[in-house]
Amino acid sequence: VQLVESGGGSVQTGGSLRLSCVVVGYTNCCYCMAWFRQAPGKGREEVATMDGDDTTYYADPVKGRFTVSKDSAKNTLYLQMNGLKPEDTAMYYCATGWSGGQYAYWGQGTQVTGST
Repeated sequence: VQLVESGGGSVQTGGSLRLSCVVVGYTNCCYCMAWFRQAPGKGREEVATMDGDDTTYYADPVKGRFTVSKDSAKNTLYLQMNGLKPEDTAMYYCATGWSGGQYAYWGQGTQVTGST
């Protein structure tokens, strides 16, 4: 199973980015997926999730600015990020394969940098 993120970059405050996560080799793709982020010197933070019936969850710091979506035909999860702030700067990871209270499969991450 491979998860490959893309779409990161550096944007000014208020800018937008769309992250993509392509899942390869996982037959239960897209049933329950999530985006996490980790800023330098900080712990990993769950940003957004989408479960099997498309119910979504967002962390308070990103509510109203970030939107998670998926294209099951393409085995791809997306994270649309609008109104980016410097505090959104982090490495962003996608994850899937929820089992036993944790995600089994993770991508390599894509860097997002919000600058003033």
